[in-house]
Amino acid sequence: MTRIGVITFPGSLDDRDAQRAIRHAGAEAVALWHGDHDLHDVDAIVLPGGFSYGDYLRCGAIASLSPIMSEVVDAAERGMPILGICNGFQMLVEAHLLPGGLIRNDHGSFVCRDQRLRVENTDTAWTNRFESGAEITIPLKNGEGGYIADAETIARLEGEGRVVFRYLEVNPNGSINDIAGITNTRGNVVGLMPHPEHATEEGFGPDTDAAMRNGTDGLAFFASALAALSLA
Repeated sequence: MTRIGVITFPGSLDDRDAQRAIRHAGAEAVALWHGDHDLHDVDAIVLPGGFSYGDYLRCGAIASLSPIMSEVVDAAERGMPILGICNGFQMLVEAHLLPGGLIRNDHGSFVCRDQRLRVENTDTAWTNRFESGAEITIPLKNGEGGYIADAETIARLEGEGRVVFRYLEVNPNGSINDIAGITNTRGNVVGLMPHPEHATEEGFGPDTDAAMRNGTDGLAFFASALAALSLA
């Protein structure tokens, strides 16, 4: 069975939710600890949401220096699928696995909502089960989710098709170009601010206008990782 690790940091809030989502997708969820140097032979890794180290310094900055992150960087460079959700996305940019940064929401307030997204790139390890241009709804909750990067980086991301998700209807945090998630060049590392792990069970995810989905749009993230690993 495919093993997907979820790393718990001091202040992680959504690690158990991510583990549950992984099990719903049909994989084994493996709990990993920030202070270890052992990935326990997992096939993929999720960096979960929360407020690691109390969001001191910069969100994700201290967590990016945790012992296990050196193993994560090495694994990412070998091609292992890595997903950073919310605080996990912040860790990925702080660890320089993804470009840019995340700053305080432009309206200065924490936001919590069911967020509409458009899928822009289906060629990553975490999006291959989506259709290009699909519109999905998954929860969003953050206070520092505004994606920023210099003009050259934005042009490169857009030109190379590395914007994976874009906000629809509302830009909840002031992200440049409505960017909700990005990928690395290889497509194995993806970071996004919304929370797919909260939209994997019928009756517990967001209400949607697509009767066939019933709030389970997030499940395709984890199914995509399983598909990518089966082809590796």
